Amino acid sequence: MVARSARARIWAAAVAICTVGVASFVTLAFLSATKQPAQPSDASGIGQLSAPPARICGNAALLGGGPASPPPGAIRVPPGSNARVNWSRPGATYWFAPGVHTLGGGKYAQILPGRGSVFVGAPGAILDGAHRNFYAFGGPAPDVRISYLEIRNFGVRGGNRDEGVVNKDSAPGWTIDHSLLTRNAGAALMLGSRSRLTDNCLKDNQQYGFNAYSPYNVERIVLEHNEIAGNNTYNWEAHVPECGCTGGGKFWHVDGAVIKDNWIHGNHGVGLWADTNDSGFSITGNYFGSNDSWGLIYEISYNARITGNIFARNGLVSGPRSQGFPTGAIYLSESGADPRVGGPFSRVFQVTGNKFIDNWGGVILWENSDRFCGSPANTSTNACTLVAPGTATVQSCRSSEISRAPLYGDCRWKTQNVEVSRNLFSFSPAAIGPDCTQKRLCGFQGIFSQYGSFPAWSPYKGTAVETHIAEKQDNWFKANTYEGPWRFMIRQLGNIVSWPVWREMPYDQDDDSTMNPASS
Repeated sequence: MVARSARARIWAAAVAICTVGVASFVTLAFLSATKQPAQPSDASGIGQLSAPPARICGNAALLGGGPASPPPGAIRVPPGSNARVNWSRPGATYWFAPGVHTLGGGKYAQILPGRGSVFVGAPGAILDGAHRNFYAFGGPAPDVRISYLEIRNFGVRGGNRDEGVVNKDSAPGWTIDHSLLTRNAGAALMLGSRSRLTDNCLKDNQQYGFNAYSPYNVERIVLEHNEIAGNNTYNWEAHVPECGCTGGGKFWHVDGAVIKDNWIHGNHGVGLWADTNDSGFSITGNYFGSNDSWGLIYEISYNARITGNIFARNGLVSGPRSQGFPTGAIYLSESGADPRVGGPFSRVFQVTGNKFIDNWGGVILWENSDRFCGSPANTSTNACTLVAPGTATVQSCRSSEISRAPLYGDCRWKTQNVEVSRNLFSFSPAAIGPDCTQKRLCGFQGIFSQYGSFPAWSPYKGTAVETHIAEKQDNWFKANTYEGPWRFMIRQLGNIVSWPVWREMPYDQDDDSTMNPASS
């Protein structure tokens, strides 16, 4: 997905204005005037970004800058209990007066908006679930806007797993901007198709800052200039081991996402995680800092461009605990470019022009030989690849035909056509700490798989996938700059090679890159 032209943005705004009416016109005009410019990034080489581009949390001008009086035609919502307010009027604007607002005592008491309605807070307006209400906003109404509200304390401890407090039902076309969503159970919000998330602080929520998922799949979403920090306070992995359900935010079956100029930091798990048949992601100008685990995971998905970002000090908590697998800044797991999926970035999956500073590791390209469509080792239950939906299905990939073309190729998610280029990789073991040693797999890049062994009928047993990912799937590191004592894992999990071997036949990696092992 590419950025829209100025004319396209003006036209989209005009359509929105016609939809929500005169009162919403005034509100939208006010909100547009307060938009903060983002720092630029340079995709032609190593990005210009040098500091977090979105300092939102604690910024009163952004989070508390709503209208001090009701916009013309707006419905005034007083503080205190709002249990009797009619929230379902299409095209209405609701103005929350300063103070704490509640929704009544029922666990399912929530705001069910009308189509095209707007909810805007005055300075000091707070919507508080008091850990009695499970959800703040739900229902199917499209094109809702929420601005300048603090939304907090919805759900109970350990509740709302994989659910969101705002836009609980993943309705399409929602915009959330200039709002603080904090201390909520589950995810602070759900993103449906055509969602826009801009200038928000998503902080200290029990599971995710956001969860992009809908049973009807999600298309064309934008996350721009948000601060996503300190999420997964419940530590879900400790309660549900290996659930893969934690971090700053997660995407499931999303087709087209622009993720730009966000600050994703201090999350207790992964920073951002695209999991299962996502495609067409543009990830640019973001700062991924001090997330406990990987800064970014892109898993059994397709077609993305990761450019002009900073990854700093990610994986320093989970890295030392990892048993035999290197943790780093970016993890591409069974993901790459494939023209058959279509959309942008379908020829080359690029990781280019980024800065990597003192992470536990760099970029890992991985395939699980035992994970393919129809395999019991595929934890994304009932999901199949997107490359041949008419022929590659869970049922056909479990048949004897999988050992022959075309299913032999079409039933595997592949790490292929990946280019890791023109990045700066810099790390100093002294800056990371005494645990940063080769034995603990600190400071690694890699392209590898493991020896295939499961299930018994798998056609990918043995070294088949190891050979493909390392030598036959057009995965290349090139034109990078290395500072520090980097190490390399190639072909097979655990196969550590030197810089010269990494660059020689048959691997030919980083042949035009530079290495200064003494620098930091």
